[in-house]
Amino acid sequence: MKKVFILDTNVLLSNPLSIYKFDEHDVVIPISVIEEVDNFKKDQSDIGRNAREVSRMLDRLRTKGTLSSGIPIYEDREESGQLFVYLGHNMDILPELLADNADNHILAIGLTLQKQFGDSRKVFVITKDSNLRIKADAFGLAAEDFEADKVDISHLYTGIAHRKVTSDTVNDFYIKREFKLDEELSPNQFVILEDENDAAQHVYGFYDEIDHKVRMLEPRTDGIWGVFPRNIEQTFALEALMDDSIRLVTISGVAGTGKTLLAIAAGLTKVTDEDQYQKLLVSRPIFPLGRDIGFLPGDLEEKLNPWMQPIFDNLELLLGGGSANRKKRMNGNGYNELIHQGMLAVEPLTYIRGRSIPNQYFVVDEAQNLTPHEIKTILTRAGEGTKIILTGDPYQIDNPYIDSQTNGLTFVIERFRKEKIAAHITLKKGERSELATKAAQVL
Repeated sequence: MKKVFILDTNVLLSNPLSIYKFDEHDVVIPISVIEEVDNFKKDQSDIGRNAREVSRMLDRLRTKGTLSSGIPIYEDREESGQLFVYLGHNMDILPELLADNADNHILAIGLTLQKQFGDSRKVFVITKDSNLRIKADAFGLAAEDFEADKVDISHLYTGIAHRKVTSDTVNDFYIKREFKLDEELSPNQFVILEDENDAAQHVYGFYDEIDHKVRMLEPRTDGIWGVFPRNIEQTFALEALMDDSIRLVTISGVAGTGKTLLAIAAGLTKVTDEDQYQKLLVSRPIFPLGRDIGFLPGDLEEKLNPWMQPIFDNLELLLGGGSANRKKRMNGNGYNELIHQGMLAVEPLTYIRGRSIPNQYFVVDEAQNLTPHEIKTILTRAGEGTKIILTGDPYQIDNPYIDSQTNGLTFVIERFRKEKIAAHITLKKGERSELATKAAQVL
């Protein structure tokens, strides 16, 4: 049965290409939605960029026909859905709701079309607004969330595979330092081989996708900038961070698992000790926790300091625990000396568009607050020799336009899981403090 999908404003603003996700079915955009999109066109955020893209896309389609009577969405398909801009809405069908509410206009259009088509076609309201879905259901109108860009967070790739093997296999792995695997895993995936008879006996390795073998992971006996991994997930994360053949590393985990600290420590080692990269660039999106305190006084640096302070906290911890030689080399000035030498930069992500970033160790903290498009913008800034690390907690999102299933971090984790230049690790155990770990568990 051919269906009709009515798109809400938030669907178009989250993904301007959403009209192309419904195959042979028809797509309806209410005129009130066009007006709402127009209100966002001058916004300088990613929402504004999407609003302008929606307007340009509809204007291009308009040249191929009349939006009020329907335009084929796909020119290269025999069975293509039609795109309509619906001009009228009969609010008499919803007498108990306000006529000047855009959501109510969508409901009125949905009920009008459902009455028009009867049993021949099913009408759906597609919206990311849960309240609109509730109201639609109350009026007997089908409503769904936009699922095309969603990632099943319950089955999110962890970067680690657990396999039970025999005792002989464990012993043989210690001798040969490799193990032939009968299945195919993701490139750079870490593997825990556990003795099926004794869970305390286990060995660690990483998957070589070329030979389909698990190779022994040589544990690091020395820490980096005074930081030693405290659990096996941190060990795996550190290996990925220090491997120069891996150009993209994603690290997810709840608060206090060491995501940012490990990433910055590895970056400092690569830049200052190994001279592998020209600069360590650390950045994060600007989103407040709770109510914003308003405009901040001072110049640009003074305005940004409160937002960048979590990064400076980690830098102070690392530089305070560094070796005496490092402290002497920095003349006791900590990260300010590294900034002065051009080896460290701490910046917001606000001005990333249009830049080219070559030969840098680029750490993006709180990446779960970015949209898939913003993540794409960041990754396409990477120049020759640059390594990018994305860290964040998919369950701790401050951006009102995304959630745990649609944010940029989970999007990248799933899209890059089969790429040879990428690796991912999910950190589970909190190491910040006993209080922080308990709070993450019980609250």
